[in-house]
Amino acid sequence: MVVVEADGNHVQPFAVNDLDIYSGESYSVLLKTDQNPYKNYWVSIGVRGRDPKTNQALTLLSYSATPASKLPTTQPPVTPRWDDYNHSKAFTKSIYALMGSPQPPKTYDRRIILLNTQNRLNGFVKWAINNVSLVLPSTPYLGSIKFGLNNAFDQKTPPDNYDSSYDIMKPAPNQNTTQGSGVYSITLNTTVDVILQNANALSKDVSEIHPWHLHGHDFWVLGYGEGKFKDGDEKTFNLKNPPLRNTAVIFPFGWTALRFVADNPGVWAFHCHIEPHLHMGMGVIFAQGVHRVGQIPKEALACGLTVNKQN
Repeated sequence: MVVVEADGNHVQPFAVNDLDIYSGESYSVLLKTDQNPYKNYWVSIGVRGRDPKTNQALTLLSYSATPASKLPTTQPPVTPRWDDYNHSKAFTKSIYALMGSPQPPKTYDRRIILLNTQNRLNGFVKWAINNVSLVLPSTPYLGSIKFGLNNAFDQKTPPDNYDSSYDIMKPAPNQNTTQGSGVYSITLNTTVDVILQNANALSKDVSEIHPWHLHGHDFWVLGYGEGKFKDGDEKTFNLKNPPLRNTAVIFPFGWTALRFVADNPGVWAFHCHIEPHLHMGMGVIFAQGVHRVGQIPKEALACGLTVNKQN
């Protein structure tokens, strides 16, 4: 099959036998139906990045001339191992924007480096970004900011970076974290680089795959790297034909570099698309140009301190 689109954007077509699809991602593929139409064919689905503890799932590719009740006579294809990261990286790094696609700005106005860690808070396992585990407030951010309700969420801005002495290859000496609901305020129409930095989890030699999803924007995926992102790594960025996506994965003990233009007024979540991880604190909030937002739907004002607010 040939991959032709990712997250709603055209990519340079490339042929594969299997796809890595993480939560929040989407792909379009072209499949040539040139096999015997009087047979059915197995399609195998496996789990990536987590030890599944279950067998791979199966479904059928069935030609209209053949009843779906007729099982294939061949063995199902075996999916790649869940921890075959080289296979995953080879697929991910094969994705390039189609010629003629929008290109990223050559420079950025602000860089935010987000360290992803697994931590503990009051005895519970949490995920944290730059040692802040996100807690969503009861009042939606958009109404809070538009109406100046400063007591609705933390007014302290989360950090743009983390302590450079942090060793991403080892469990943290202090595994405790803080929690907060602060917002990254971004100047409208500026260019923002986000470096997603993965790290060791609570257990030694464990680092998990995380698919990060941005609301309200597409971003360019400029590159991936092993270990800790450092000065000079931007020289490896792909500024010629990086793919436009809304979801990007960070691999164990590695980093992923993204660039987006903050041109959509509002308040937007950026978070791990593995839903339990979001609820355990793995996300951040970007706000930009909220003064440019017109009337807010009443349904978005029906919670917390905005319940009786009028636009």
